[in-house]
Amino acid sequence: MDPIKIVDELSSQILATLKVMSKAKTPEERLTCSKTVKNLSDSISVFFELIQGISSFDGYDEDDEDEEGIPF
Repeated sequence: MDPIKIVDELSSQILATLKVMSKAKTPEERLTCSKTVKNLSDSISVFFELIQGISSFDGYDEDDEDEEGIPF
């Protein structure tokens, strides 16, 4: 599966859960939503760390760019 689609779906689920949490009436409902948001956030952070690792692996560094662009 495409990582971008996974991140998009996780983001949608986080937003949906936050919406449900805002309408929760009991502390138990809020706790359940809070735990769900935490788990989804942890899951999405895995993909962000993967992307960060890949971008640093390819040797690209924005600070190395000069006015002429990427030196290839």
